[in-house]
Amino acid sequence: MAWAKDDRPIFVVGCPRSGTTLLQVMLHSHPRIAIAPETRFLLPAYRQRLRFGDLEERPNRLALGKFITGRGHLFHNLGLDRKAIVSRIADGPPTLGSAIGTVLLAYAERFARPRWGEKRPGYFRHIDVLMRVFPGAQIVHIVRDPRDCVASLKRMPWWNRSTHHSVSAWAQSIDFTDEAIRRWPDTVTRVQYERLVADPEPELAALCAALGEDYHPTMAEPERLASVVVPGKHWHASTRATTTIERVGQWREALAPWEAALCETVLAERMRRFGYGLTGAGRPPAGDFMRYTYVQETRTLLRRAQRLKDRWDRQREPNPVAARLSSARFAAGS
Repeated sequence: MAWAKDDRPIFVVGCPRSGTTLLQVMLHSHPRIAIAPETRFLLPAYRQRLRFGDLEERPNRLALGKFITGRGHLFHNLGLDRKAIVSRIADGPPTLGSAIGTVLLAYAERFARPRWGEKRPGYFRHIDVLMRVFPGAQIVHIVRDPRDCVASLKRMPWWNRSTHHSVSAWAQSIDFTDEAIRRWPDTVTRVQYERLVADPEPELAALCAALGEDYHPTMAEPERLASVVVPGKHWHASTRATTTIERVGQWREALAPWEAALCETVLAERMRRFGYGLTGAGRPPAGDFMRYTYVQETRTLLRRAQRLKDRWDRQREPNPVAARLSSARFAAGS
């Protein structure tokens, strides 16, 4: 379907620990936008779409609704009634995108907002899926100094991967969104974390212009809504405080010399593009450089394999996957 100009879904992506939660709350502070906290049902539902069969049949939509709202998919973070949402999906349009969009739309309705979307950092690897499920969606990619991203990931209890994986994730967040920009012009808007926290208003005003919205000053005060829209996890505590530049450059105390050297060696060209100065940290040990190369190639091959499987699955889809709803039409029950 063709979304109305002021009705396009919005997805916030970026390397983990790049400021996606802060940006989510800032966007959610706009009186017309609701950005759901991170869930885990969009990609699993898409990857397992064939198991639900022909969605023209209501029992299959019912099964899909139960899957989307099931345990392990963080549906509880949205504050919605599970039975009501399952019923709404079963009564809705017969496409996967409509089922997923129904949940995000219902979340927006909690706050009386017409525009809806979701924040999940790792969606940068799956923008092609987002654009299939929600043609015309808008992607907001936040970019942060990779050294600060790597340093922050080291402190996260849920990130059980090596520094090499952290560096690779940042590289791919740039490369994959570059690819999306080439493929879908005017779809991806980039925001830089450092400029956003240093002077929020001009950065948010420019973002609003790209999204087709008027800037609202409440967006620069995310701490007012953070406790309402962000799950209560200690690593999101900074979103409950006034926006600050205090966390810019913390990598200088947090990274080992070899980690800073690895970032500046393998990411140098990308870093220069975004104005991140190099310190001349030198070359990383050969073993760490080789380990990074292996990780980067492995992650690239995994994505290629996922795409090949997706092409095969597309040949067997019984229904289109694109959403057939908008806030205005769906609220009217059409």
